[in-house]
Amino acid sequence: MAAASLAGYVVGVTADRRADEQIELLRRRGATTLHGPSIKTLPLDAVQELRNITEQLLKYPPDYVIANTGIGMRGWFAAADGWGIGDELTDALSSSRIFARGPKAAAASHAAGLEVTSRAPSERLDEVVKLLLEEPLQGTRIAYQEHGDEPGSALEPLTDAGAEVIRVPIYRWIVPEDVAPALRLIDAIAGKRLHAVTFTSAPAVRNLFALAALHGLDATICTAFNESVVAACVGPVCSGQAVDEGIERPLVPVRARLGLLVRALGDHLAEKAQPVDIDGLQLRLQGTALIIGTHVVELTDREAAVVGRLMARSSAVVGKSQLLRDVWGSGDAHVVEVTIGRLRTRLRDHSLSIRAVPRRGYMLERVAGSSP
Repeated sequence: MAAASLAGYVVGVTADRRADEQIELLRRRGATTLHGPSIKTLPLDAVQELRNITEQLLKYPPDYVIANTGIGMRGWFAAADGWGIGDELTDALSSSRIFARGPKAAAASHAAGLEVTSRAPSERLDEVVKLLLEEPLQGTRIAYQEHGDEPGSALEPLTDAGAEVIRVPIYRWIVPEDVAPALRLIDAIAGKRLHAVTFTSAPAVRNLFALAALHGLDATICTAFNESVVAACVGPVCSGQAVDEGIERPLVPVRARLGLLVRALGDHLAEKAQPVDIDGLQLRLQGTALIIGTHVVELTDREAAVVGRLMARSSAVVGKSQLLRDVWGSGDAHVVEVTIGRLRTRLRDHSLSIRAVPRRGYMLERVAGSSP
């Protein structure tokens, strides 16, 4: 199946790590992007704490290892290699039972020369914990590769079962030093000038809402997400945070992959852009791109909003006052007339026009004598 086009849509990106890759994927589909990272990833490979914990694990290897993320496991072994103890770390963990949260963490463990005992099918930490609870944990030691986010009470069942959990801090996530791009993104969400926003981690969701709250916009962006802006989350942990923040229906791909996230977003928006038939002429509105047959007409936000209202009632007249109220909120009705005039000029070369019905309003019509 061909990938759905994102032409005409504006998508906000909150990621820090792999943001360029994500933006390129979106742009290849035709989307316009607005990058406002709400998160910054800080590697800890030079921090003495990580080396101290690693050396402790070399002396007293753990019985179990929770491999949380691919980047985290790779970062840990890269740091160990830099200290000249990479092979020693592999040897120390070779007798440990490795429980991976997902395929990336499993692949990174394999690449380090470790055999993975089990992998969580849901890619959730609580699923890893459930798998470990099937093991005899009393008196055992579990190395937990942290992934930058506080696990909360997720690890408590392991300590309750008698295990000692040793946290291995590979990297952590913080709010970026320069929050101006994130604030521009928040402003665009609040103004519903974006069609979707992507999130690739739970802290990115949490930080965005925390920044919005500092400016009194947390409730406003929550409303925007629940009314028109799609919150696209890479996986269940990320979407769980979105729900906790008040987003009712975040979009989640079938598996937690960046490429699948972009595909799911394209498919979702394509479903919303249902075609409308005007006397045999097929119209589809994708964000600010009006597709007429095989032709694409780029519109402004207001023009797209007007066309969207007319398409929603394609066989009926839409009143001028209603268009003013729906698109502008208030103001002089003359702005509706000016916008309609501009649209007629833009559409007349594509067999489409907007007919004025005296004392009633406007409706879309196919230009007489034109071919589909």
